[in-house]
Amino acid sequence: MDFPALSVDAAPRPWTGRYDGDGEAHRRWWQAVAPAAGSTAVPHAPVTAGRPAVILGFCSDEGVRRNKGRTGAAAAPAAIRSALGPLAYHSQRAAADAGDVVVRDGELEAGQARAGLAVSALLNGGHLTLLLGGGHETAYASYLGVAGSRAVRDGQRLGVLNLDAHFDLRDEATPSSGTPFLQMARAEAAAGRELNYAVVGISVPNNTRALFSTAEELGVRYLLDEDCTAGAAEAFVADFLSGIDVLYLTIDLDVLPAAVAPGVSAPAAYGVPLPVISAVCRQVVASGKLLHADVAELNPAFDIDNRTARVAARLVSILLG
Repeated sequence: MDFPALSVDAAPRPWTGRYDGDGEAHRRWWQAVAPAAGSTAVPHAPVTAGRPAVILGFCSDEGVRRNKGRTGAAAAPAAIRSALGPLAYHSQRAAADAGDVVVRDGELEAGQARAGLAVSALLNGGHLTLLLGGGHETAYASYLGVAGSRAVRDGQRLGVLNLDAHFDLRDEATPSSGTPFLQMARAEAAAGRELNYAVVGISVPNNTRALFSTAEELGVRYLLDEDCTAGAAEAFVADFLSGIDVLYLTIDLDVLPAAVAPGVSAPAAYGVPLPVISAVCRQVVASGKLLHADVAELNPAFDIDNRTARVAARLVSILLG
């Protein structure tokens, strides 16, 4: 597997997990994922089927701090890797870890720009990319990467699907974890395009009238958490996918019930059941339109028995399967 030159702040560290033996019959994620540095062979990877996958961490909770949330999401990429490492590896893709972009000293915008450049370079190199956040400010870093990719610059229709209890369309002077999708809408308008944005899991009590009004003005499609049956979510996503060429999927783990995902910046009182969220992930993968994905808002400081990290790892294994 060949990699473009990437500018990251922390090199990938060795993955760890249970050892049952070598070969495909015993392979776990820690054995399958190799460091992405220069032109790197993946010694334990199976025969590649589909685009090779690359994981990149975005260690940031600056956006959550600015949004007056509880910080701690900067430690999430390491926690997700730790939960993912011991899982059995059933994918036929080659997989690699590109390390982390780290936001320090409040310099969120610079970190988002660095992560965006890395994602663009990987996408243009033919990889399936997954960004591990971080607060949901991770989404704007992902968007910069996707919007800078050849696929979008060459005119393919981009869709942004957000699994989230919140619209994250706040109109504020300083970008935060609550503003990324309004930032995207404005960036798309500046590029002469409209943001094609849909959300699964919106909580009415957790979004003000102003946010619903902004969503209506932007033509945002959404499915409320109380309406998220398996059938309704499948139909909603299928309709959205039918109008796009490539998809950026972003998962805010606070879309899940607090009992399932307690370790997030803003736990959900209601939430969307995990089987519905995992089914949406499988549907997206099966569509063949997934360009890039991210997982955001894990806060290890508030996790219980690593529940939320384990859920995040399970979803990553589906998306990169």
